[in-house]
Amino acid sequence: MTSTSTSTSTSTSAGVKTGISISGLTMTLGRGENAKHILRGIDLDIPAGQITGLAGESGSGKTMTGMTICGLQPPQAQLGGRIDYRGTNLLDLSQRGLNDLRGTEIAMVFQDPTASLHPMLSIQTQLTDHLRHHTGLSKKDAIERAFTVLEQVKVPDPRAALKKYPHQFSGGQLQRIAIASAIMCNPNVLIADEPTTALDVTVQAGVLRLLRELCDDLGLAILLVTHDLGVMSALADTIAVMRNGEIVEHGDRFQVITAPQDPYTKALIDALPQADGSHGVTRIDALLLDNTVEA
Repeated sequence: MTSTSTSTSTSTSAGVKTGISISGLTMTLGRGENAKHILRGIDLDIPAGQITGLAGESGSGKTMTGMTICGLQPPQAQLGGRIDYRGTNLLDLSQRGLNDLRGTEIAMVFQDPTASLHPMLSIQTQLTDHLRHHTGLSKKDAIERAFTVLEQVKVPDPRAALKKYPHQFSGGQLQRIAIASAIMCNPNVLIADEPTTALDVTVQAGVLRLLRELCDDLGLAILLVTHDLGVMSALADTIAVMRNGEIVEHGDRFQVITAPQDPYTKALIDALPQADGSHGVTRIDALLLDNTVEA
């Protein structure tokens, strides 16, 4: 396994974002002969102000790693190791302690925004209710915050969007609204689990560019979970590749993409289709840099 160590910020000063450091994370389901080892000694830094890519095929454990950071692992899971956040091991927190962090300091964007947004509630209600619950803001101030965040994620006509319902938006706009919901409380860490899988390539590029802008502008520590190394090649600062619950390669984006050390990483890169029928990393840098591309 190759590794590039990156120091994770632990400052708690106002306005300074804080990252997460994972060390020796294990997860087992079942006991004895029936035990299944889902995660096997995961070591990973997710620094503030960077996008850390976590790649691998389905079943490799990448989504479960992100879920465990948020305390959303299966209730029967047996966990080991550490997930350090501001000097605290998240694995030691009670359910109440996790509830206090989720959505406020650590937030998650899921693959399917239609599943994470309630079809019967207005966008305004969905963006403001948890904000008011966690911060005690007045309804008026919460609505203004929602308007500002929708502007930030570039949802068209944000004032009108607040009054609408999920079915009135396109898939790309819904994912932007889901991202808005995740950053309403100004979190330090954002876990994005396959956030563009169901979107076409131009809409995908718009959402990915938004994540890059949020990382740069807000100093977020972003963990981007995806099976697509083409996305990683255009977006992530560092890339970790998972297989069978282990990280088999971890390093700078350029290093991992251009000179992979593990045969599995090389196979993933070689398997990616190109428009001309060849294989290798599909670069979408041009779309990410094209300011006319919007979801």
